Amino acid sequence: METVVLVMMMLVCFNYLLKQTYRKTYFIVLSAAICALFTGFMWKYAIEQSKSQISHWLADSALMLDLSVLLTLEVAIQMAFCVIATQIQTSGKIKPYMVWGYRILRWFPGTLIFPVLFALLVVSIFSLPGVSFPLIAWSLSAIIFILIPLGTWGIKWILPEKELRLEILFLSNALIAILGVVATVNGRTAVSGTSYINWSALLGIVALAILGLIGGIIEYKFRLKRIIKKQ
Repeated sequence: METVVLVMMMLVCFNYLLKQTYRKTYFIVLSAAICALFTGFMWKYAIEQSKSQISHWLADSALMLDLSVLLTLEVAIQMAFCVIATQIQTSGKIKPYMVWGYRILRWFPGTLIFPVLFALLVVSIFSLPGVSFPLIAWSLSAIIFILIPLGTWGIKWILPEKELRLEILFLSNALIAILGVVATVNGRTAVSGTSYINWSALLGIVALAILGLIGGIIEYKFRLKRIIKKQ
């Protein structure tokens, strides 16, 4: 379970940097400053956490279900941005509401990065016993302020094509959605397993599939003949 959450956190960070590549430099710096200030000021709350409490949160199915709702909403927003951006790039005529939708979604950086930064701060405080808590927090915030612009420009340099970055962003969000389902299940199954096979229902589905295939072939040949006659 902890491994799944760790992979999701890494993907959230990657998606955040990847989304920054579609913004101008001043916004990247502003976004890095907000993340750095958040990390620096949250040390008072981070020191109140404990490893056992975090493990209890991960094992709490009700809490994971609530988090999955937020995760689904953010993934849906990011995927909507990818779809609209692709349609704008490929369509000849663009409707005004699509342009406004693209602009609004492009400026949405994502909210999942803040829980990830908080978790990183908690881990850093636990990993450095005896060191001043504010020193750890503000040192980490300075590193984040530097790494976000560098990571964004590094991704943009490695992947200069906007279309490729857009596709990777879509697939990465889809992977987060799948991992979110795994984390939500958390060892439980939605239905009980069964070894009984309803052969009549199975044969009915196969028959429908075969009829659909035959109908598709007939329609394709009919349309092909009409195209040949027109030529």
